[in-house]
Amino acid sequence: RPATKALVEEGPSRIHELIEWGAKFDTVDGQLAFTKEGAHSRHRVLRAGGDATGSEMVRALSTKAQGLKNLKWLGNHFGVELLIQDGRCCGAIVLDEQKGVCKTILASAVLLVTGGAGQIYARTTNPPNATGDGIAMALRAGAILEDMEFVQFHPTSLYLPSSPPFLLSEALRGEGGILRNNRCEQFMKQYDRNQELAPRDIVSRAIWAEMQKTKARHVYLDVTHLGEKFLKERFPTIYSTCLRYDIDISEEWIPVSPSAHYFMGGVKTDLHGASNLPGLFAAGEAACSGVHGANRLASNSLLEGLVFGLRAAEAASTYAKTSSPPSSMTPSVARQSSTQHMSEQDVEKLRNSLRRLMWTKVGLIRTAESLRKALDQLQQWSRKLQVPPFNRTGLETQNMVQVGLCVTEAALWRTNSVGAHYREDIPFFKGLKWKVHSQCQQTRVSALGSHPKKAKRTVRS
Repeated sequence: RPATKALVEEGPSRIHELIEWGAKFDTVDGQLAFTKEGAHSRHRVLRAGGDATGSEMVRALSTKAQGLKNLKWLGNHFGVELLIQDGRCCGAIVLDEQKGVCKTILASAVLLVTGGAGQIYARTTNPPNATGDGIAMALRAGAILEDMEFVQFHPTSLYLPSSPPFLLSEALRGEGGILRNNRCEQFMKQYDRNQELAPRDIVSRAIWAEMQKTKARHVYLDVTHLGEKFLKERFPTIYSTCLRYDIDISEEWIPVSPSAHYFMGGVKTDLHGASNLPGLFAAGEAACSGVHGANRLASNSLLEGLVFGLRAAEAASTYAKTSSPPSSMTPSVARQSSTQHMSEQDVEKLRNSLRRLMWTKVGLIRTAESLRKALDQLQQWSRKLQVPPFNRTGLETQNMVQVGLCVTEAALWRTNSVGAHYREDIPFFKGLKWKVHSQCQQTRVSALGSHPKKAKRTVRS
């Protein structure tokens, strides 16, 4: 509740601030335009460029940040490890991908805003670099991860066998889009009174059930009744993207299926982004602020990023004023010269296998049996990846395995169904004793030369 209170009370100020910085949200008759999305009770979601709200926010924020003279940008650098000295976080090791060397960056405080880990799943709406790197680094450093079992699957991503999923905004259904199975039947009324605008977990599982019933790989989203003019104006990006795949959404139904979309869990933080490690802060999808609970409402992640991003930045700045970085630090980078146990080709194969495993065993529908099988395989891969190739692919894959382990362990521990976590073997909420958070933590272990088998992960309430 305190997190939600902060979100709704501070959200309007953050939006007006963004507008002052140049963000152009859609308007109607000079007033901000609002749309309705899944599980919302009214039209309260802002939009920009019809269906490009996130892109417009990033543009405005990037422009503002690039104009600040006290910021230093490091392009083509990959975070490898957080630095811990005397129990506090005091910097990071990063890989300069152009030069192929590691750099040590000392800092009074570190703020992780590295996003989620959708790429651990075979189907995801996330970009290729959403591999849980910040979350995994924090875990290895000793930070507590919270609620990692709660992974949201977006109901409607474009399904084309030879192409990656493309997110089809919930606003399509908010404007009247209809879900149909391959028998042309509108099916959502069988699953929830809110039909197409039910919460995402319900819609995703309904689609999955229809796919199983009809032995199909997808269902359809029908927006043909909305008309070409409206679709072009309201959803220009979606319209043009589908057209590139020879789908005219004003005349044809769109093949859709669920995809991994958002992690409610992440680095456990307080209301000001502080983790259990002094000097380490987190915000956005990398953090678990508690504002989303077990199942995020549509578009709330953007507002959370604005509200809690500022809170975390202010808290980190205040902390940094009272804490100096170490004058010097020589972390071990032994892994660069270690014998590689896996080739790059083997790592790529493992990565693809991992994504398939998480999709089939730790995806929308989970059981104790599927989770135990996944856990056993992930533990084997974790041992194999003790010394991966020292490049982005190798490091990302190791991070993906570690995050996958936390998701699986937390999902196995939570023996009930709630929000985005659905156990087919226990398809109900078991009462007040389960109104608790899962927490995942391991002993300090470095990915640079240390052995993950020495680390102990614990999942608890």
